[in-house]
Amino acid sequence: MVRKISRYFAATLPLSASPAFAADTINPGDTAWMIVSTALVMMMTPAGLALFYGGLSRYKNLLNTYAMTFSAYCLASVVWVVWGYSLAFGTDRAGIVGGLDHLLLNGIGVNSIWGTIPQYVFVLFQMTFAGITLALVIGSVVDRLRFAAWIVFSLLWVTLVYCPVAHWAWGGGWMSQMGSLDFAGGTVVHINAGVAGLVLALVLGKRIGYGREAMFPASVALTALGAALLWFGWFGFNAGSQLAADGLAGSAFLVTNTSAAVAALTWMCVEWGLEKRPTLLGMASGAVAGLVAITPAAGFVGLGASLVIGIGAGLLAFIFVTKLKQRLGYDDSLDAFGVHGICGIWGALATGIFADPAVNAIGTGLLYGNPRQLWVQFVSIIATAAYSALATLAVIGLTRLITGTLRIGPESEVAGLDSAFHGERGFEIQA
Repeated sequence: MVRKISRYFAATLPLSASPAFAADTINPGDTAWMIVSTALVMMMTPAGLALFYGGLSRYKNLLNTYAMTFSAYCLASVVWVVWGYSLAFGTDRAGIVGGLDHLLLNGIGVNSIWGTIPQYVFVLFQMTFAGITLALVIGSVVDRLRFAAWIVFSLLWVTLVYCPVAHWAWGGGWMSQMGSLDFAGGTVVHINAGVAGLVLALVLGKRIGYGREAMFPASVALTALGAALLWFGWFGFNAGSQLAADGLAGSAFLVTNTSAAVAALTWMCVEWGLEKRPTLLGMASGAVAGLVAITPAAGFVGLGASLVIGIGAGLLAFIFVTKLKQRLGYDDSLDAFGVHGICGIWGALATGIFADPAVNAIGTGLLYGNPRQLWVQFVSIIATAAYSALATLAVIGLTRLITGTLRIGPESEVAGLDSAFHGERGFEIQA
């Protein structure tokens, strides 16, 4: 994605020769691929992530978790076309945020072109990224966040947290000007959402009974199905970020699948060796960890690097989720920070190490003679994490002012939000 956006915002990165940089005319093949990619990424939120998170939550909160994920996509969709796209991709303001020149997509019409695709398609593709980033946050706080508070938080968070960070990396902001590499969302999506989820979880506090009673997933089968749908949609997420149907998109497709597969196998083998049993939940979680880690690197690394990145993601996620989280004592309900935050950090750093100019002339990492790139990646990670944490705290404060409280009452928490708030049940429990 950096490759295309640099054309429009005069980023300092050198551009490689590619058919994608032909004159600004519609390419039917690129357009068809990007419409398909947009649909694939759209499916990731109200289908893949909703099933993944819903299955991981307790049975009494399955529908509430699904509803929060579903609503996140709907809210982000509206915010994006009204003002979010303009804040992220409007005229640069001091490298921090876009202007308001594209409110309600003003100035963009059916004949507007972005590279070789209609600009409306680019707007929609970017909108799906905003939707899934917001939805990832909910994984840290299921079982205890008020639905009304989530609605208000979502509107504010997309506006004040997601849009500025997206502008920094992809909209001509200071990170892209510095030369930061984030092909499809290591900083913008995964570190941003993982840190925000951790902050929200710490503010809300632990669930009633956390650490004292078993909290079993509602359905590992639903979670595995959700992971498979996420994996499928991720091909649009990563390969689509080239914004063209070309060789680099094919390379991103290849390394995405490879990283996910080897990360799933890594988690399986480590768990099998230490715990004496390989779980389906572990394999599904490992696959998602591998997908997260390869996301920033997908358009910059080759096959060998994707194997290393996937192995590292499987190991890091397993260690953090199954060992370190318990020692640290915080309650990240569905491990949004442990998988997305930690593996997003690993992937962003790995991009600075393994970026191969033979794959993409824009990116040259440490192993290919450019140690500065690793430093640039490190600065981008720290800046994204710090801003996400502080801005999320501000959003939490504003949400409290508007809604009064964030957390549900203890009786509703014990009974479960499916029945207490929605009046529905995900499963019929037989006496």
